[in-house]
Amino acid sequence: MKRLLNYFSPFEWILWMGSMVLMVFVFIIFDNDQYLYLIGSLIGSTAVIFVSKANPIGQILTVVFAIFYGIISYSFKYYGEMLTYLGMTGPMALFSVITWIKNPYKGRLSEVKVNHLKRREPLMLLILGSFVSLIFYFILKAFDTSYLIMSTISIYTSFVASYLTLRRSKHYALAYAVNDIVLIILWTLASLQDTSYIALVICFIAFLCHDAYGFINWTKIHKRQQT
Repeated sequence: MKRLLNYFSPFEWILWMGSMVLMVFVFIIFDNDQYLYLIGSLIGSTAVIFVSKANPIGQILTVVFAIFYGIISYSFKYYGEMLTYLGMTGPMALFSVITWIKNPYKGRLSEVKVNHLKRREPLMLLILGSFVSLIFYFILKAFDTSYLIMSTISIYTSFVASYLTLRRSKHYALAYAVNDIVLIILWTLASLQDTSYIALVICFIAFLCHDAYGFINWTKIHKRQQT
């Protein structure tokens, strides 16, 4: 317990616990009875704080969150989100667990070694992400997916973020931050029809704060590892 308390900085504790309390508060205020949303949000918030510390535990929890989120997305016909998290984000997080464990910083499994992308990787990622998104656009259209364009954009940003996470790049956090903004918009639209989805709006607002911090912290970690 002492090691856990010392593992996170005071700011990280405030960020993590603050987001958890806010999620529970909103859940109670709106008299939400969808406990799956709450549990998924709490797991997701815990996952992103560990990821921001470059800890493989975050990727393990991301796999669990992907299952919860896929089920929730299905309930509102966000088939793009369901397919993205169950078919891409979850499996990519699982591969990331393996990759991160194989690349510890100085043998410490609690911190992955931050990686540099190769020169041509960003261009390859742009092309590959566009190709994947184009294919999914027609698949989602066939499934009559709600808010098709926004769902397709979410797939693109999720793919880029998952790839950068797998490659141990600090820019994963920026890609996820963009994805968070897209998801905030999507679930805000959903909450206009059903207020129980407000819990997910708050969830991704918290994720946005975590990912912004994640980029800052990974930049610091990268500098420390280089020296």
